[in-house]
Amino acid sequence: MSDAHFREALGSCSDPGARTWVFVAPDQLHAQLGALKGRDPAVTGVVLLESRAWLSRRPYHRMRVANILLNQRCFAVELAQAGYAVDYRIEDASLVELLRVACDRHGSMLATEWAEREMRAELQPLVQSGALRVVPHDGWLTTQVDFKGCRRGAQWSMDAFYRTVRKRTGILMQPDGSPEGGQFSFDVDNRKPWKGTPEAPVAPRFAQTALRAELQRWIESTFAHHPGQLDLAALAGTRAECEAMWTWARRHCLANFGPYEDAMSVRSTGLFHSRMSPLMNIGRMPARQMVQDVQAMELPIASKEGFIRQVLGWREFVRWVHAETDGFRDAWPVAPAPGDGGFNAWSGAPWPAPAPAPAGVDGGAQPQTLGADTPLPPAFWGTESGMHCLDRVVADVWREGWSHHITRLMVLGNLATLLDVQPRALADWFWVAYMDAWDWVVEPNVLAMATYATGGVMTTKPYVAGSAYIDRMSDYCEGCAFKPDRDCPITPMYWAFLGRNAERLQGNARMKLVMAAWRKRSDEQKARDQATFVHVRDVLVRGQRLVPQASLFAG
Repeated sequence: MSDAHFREALGSCSDPGARTWVFVAPDQLHAQLGALKGRDPAVTGVVLLESRAWLSRRPYHRMRVANILLNQRCFAVELAQAGYAVDYRIEDASLVELLRVACDRHGSMLATEWAEREMRAELQPLVQSGALRVVPHDGWLTTQVDFKGCRRGAQWSMDAFYRTVRKRTGILMQPDGSPEGGQFSFDVDNRKPWKGTPEAPVAPRFAQTALRAELQRWIESTFAHHPGQLDLAALAGTRAECEAMWTWARRHCLANFGPYEDAMSVRSTGLFHSRMSPLMNIGRMPARQMVQDVQAMELPIASKEGFIRQVLGWREFVRWVHAETDGFRDAWPVAPAPGDGGFNAWSGAPWPAPAPAPAGVDGGAQPQTLGADTPLPPAFWGTESGMHCLDRVVADVWREGWSHHITRLMVLGNLATLLDVQPRALADWFWVAYMDAWDWVVEPNVLAMATYATGGVMTTKPYVAGSAYIDRMSDYCEGCAFKPDRDCPITPMYWAFLGRNAERLQGNARMKLVMAAWRKRSDEQKARDQATFVHVRDVLVRGQRLVPQASLFAG
């Protein structure tokens, strides 16, 4: 059997008596969360499901599949060892079909409200029928009241939200009501490039076990058509391994996290980032515990506040924006049902969609504030573009299923925005490529922040930059055929972006200086900027490699 070791470790799933049954979704893997919280294992049963149809709805990176399945199987064993009856099913059918069968078997079940909007929509018929009784998700750290107070006209303000939450919770606050360190955010202090010191820590690796070896064979055979490398040793799975991962992050990363939070390097994909988001977003490491642990640590205030702002501030904020806008569906049209989702580009063959999309799974909103319509270039699937920054980050992502937030925003998001890549296509790519990706976190970060496709809903300006930023904050330019001060196409593409969107951006206060600089460029420079954009876009969309052309690319 393909799961013999797992079944042996799980033990008997017999049900010796009456039990309350709880369905636990793949992103809720903690015994003290929602419907499972405080329940007596002796009278509680847990349903956990591996739906191949759900895991193959998109060509998810094999590391994303592995992170979910390794942790879900380890969690199931931990529940069984704690005395819960565990009904664990591995099937091809959809999640909703498997749950209907489970409800027929066990009767009406409890469930915790789903973080992911797509899952909520898919399972809503079972909620409406009474087959699933949903309790609130208590893993979040903030309330709707916190969020409602951060509206500023047509825009939600993360800064206002973060200040509100800090004041209400007392986190990083002095007894007199002032913030620790004298200010709420140290973001402006956290922008140092990394030159090799202090030494970047190396992430832990975890020992091979029979359960891991079995899962590796299962993923390699069942999900062989999925992209990305598979490296199970890089993933924590058991509770002890998850705690070990967090201990490593606290000991070796967090002290230097703040100053080098925005730095990028070919020598370290993570630098001083904790790498905890894949575990946090599936519930294995509760955000509340992580914030409490960091608050209690002796750390430089810029690092302590920087980490807490990412978890207590930004992570919670984007979740509320996504929920409040119904995944931006309230204001923008919705894409057709996924089908192959255009994902055939990664392999050159049609993506084998397992079945028609379930009710409520609609492909997501398509905001188009800037009118971007370029197809996602094959460079995002690993075809070399010739731009070392892009090629290096993409290779890192397909190797690890992860990269830190500045590579996401200022390399991947920045270049896609400068290329006018269709925002929905980029959001779907992030959803596929990253271990920590779920719709509530991907869509605000990509549709609203990285591409500015939703305009000023939650961000004040497009996050775009020329080659000087990448050169200053990374060492990517050192290995590139293009030189940032001579023939790199990114800077003229940046000016071309401003030119194409001048009318939309002219009244933006945060863009005032750069728009003034754009206006000072000569007509000849502006024409060359646009010609560079057209050339780069067309070459990359064809899947070809850029070569230096100083006469065209000079910025």
